[in-house]
Amino acid sequence: MKKIINDPATVVADALRGMALAHADLLDVEHDPAVIVRADAPVPRKVAVISGGGAGHEPLHGGFVGRGMLDAACPGAVFTSPTPDQVAAAVARTDGGAGALLVVKNYTGDVLNFETAAELAAADGVDVRTVVVDDDVAVEDSLFTAGRRGVAGTVLLEKVVGAAAERGVDLDGCEALARRVVANVRSMGLALTACTVPHAGEPSFTLADDEMELGIGIHGEPGRRRVPVGPADELVPALLDPILEDLPFAEGDRVLLFTNSMGGTPLIELYLAHGIAERLLAERGIVVERRLVGPYVTSLEMQGMSLTLLKLDDEMVELWDAPVHTPALRWGV
Repeated sequence: MKKIINDPATVVADALRGMALAHADLLDVEHDPAVIVRADAPVPRKVAVISGGGAGHEPLHGGFVGRGMLDAACPGAVFTSPTPDQVAAAVARTDGGAGALLVVKNYTGDVLNFETAAELAAADGVDVRTVVVDDDVAVEDSLFTAGRRGVAGTVLLEKVVGAAAERGVDLDGCEALARRVVANVRSMGLALTACTVPHAGEPSFTLADDEMELGIGIHGEPGRRRVPVGPADELVPALLDPILEDLPFAEGDRVLLFTNSMGGTPLIELYLAHGIAERLLAERGIVVERRLVGPYVTSLEMQGMSLTLLKLDDEMVELWDAPVHTPALRWGV
């Protein structure tokens, strides 16, 4: 195992210390329990939008804390759910009096721990709502979930709902908007290589040089099936077609296309794949109105990519374009 770390047992805490120094103007990082909060929290009379999950997916979620997106993020150990006390601390730390919306990826541990934290916060008088993201079309009932996994669509939800909360939309409105995003977002990914979790010290699965894993999640778990590696003109439709068929997306739909690196795939390959996806969508009469390309939901150093489509309406477009100022996303500021 070759990684730029010291002790696998302290890798998350060590990284959080570096993150706090790198983004001291945007974030406050608390360590016991570990919570990343926007520097101006709590914001009075604003719904607090909170998310979290295991480390190893950076910049998800801590990189999206800041104006126009998340009020707080709770980082667990690598690929491990944050604890209820982390989430409860995030709710308390960001409580501006308008309630909290918890954005939870559909993994069993995340769902259970966030629900427990919501009960604790409710006992303290905070109005807390929970929305579960389950955008992965590849696998039902994986190693980590009951039902579909929550993957890269989470970023799009955090941006859209975060912008709404920043504008003063109330908790009912933020929750309804989040559920609308969940209903209209779909994702699928592939891996060319596995990743190595620091405390495990070896790859999470093995692939031959001529194999890839189609339909992977974001925790290094295997996917829908193992297939031969082909050219990009074959790989992109293998991701896009199941997404289009699932909602389904139709001619005339307006979409946001998110082309994501799993961590080890460089932008030159990502842009190439994005161009193919745009062409295929245009051939179907689907209009790409907004785009995001880059390594935003990763699985450590895994080589691979995912595609996400969000069916847009006028409100979502306006909220996507709204100003955002976080370590990983920044525009309009």
